[in-house]
Amino acid sequence: MSTDTHGSHGVLPANPETATLEGKNKVLAFWFFLGAEVVLFGCLFATYIALRNSVPVGPTAEEIFNLTTVGWSTFILLTSSLTSVLAMIGMHKHNLKATLFWLAITVLLGLAFLGLEIYEFYEYVHEEHTFTSSAFATSFYTLLGFHGAHVAFGVAWISLLIGQGLKKGLTVVTAPKFYVASLYWHFVDLVWVFIFTVVYLMGKVGH
Repeated sequence: MSTDTHGSHGVLPANPETATLEGKNKVLAFWFFLGAEVVLFGCLFATYIALRNSVPVGPTAEEIFNLTTVGWSTFILLTSSLTSVLAMIGMHKHNLKATLFWLAITVLLGLAFLGLEIYEFYEYVHEEHTFTSSAFATSFYTLLGFHGAHVAFGVAWISLLIGQGLKKGLTVVTAPKFYVASLYWHFVDLVWVFIFTVVYLMGKVGH
């Protein structure tokens, strides 16, 4: 019998991420983890909304936000969500090469997003929009900093999984790990959609 190292169709079941009890438990536990993450970000969003107009000194959101840069960041991150989906399609087709390729593209797009965010923060600091310049600035950097940290963690996690995939192949053990990492990445992208709407769009046009 051929081994499952190369994702053989004869070895892997149709849905390898939930083919075993361990895999099912990993997916279920991860949904609970994402529930806790929703509560965390919900608190950060609520704090930001409450403080977004608290600007006794320093620039306001309308004065500093550049929707062109943010638009590119949004495009890059949403595209990375698509590449993550393509990776899972490859996994369900038992195609290890396609799975790892699209995960690698996801990592590269995540790094590009982080690069743009660092550049954006650099520009803000030069406009005296620093972490301690106002309550608005503190809540802004806290919210986006937590999100950026999640993106960085996702990039590192998926990178490690790519290495594991190259070593161990696509199996009922590695497939659940790929799957929950993809779920995590979609969550990170969804949070950014809310950040784009609540922070940037409301900052530019909201009152």
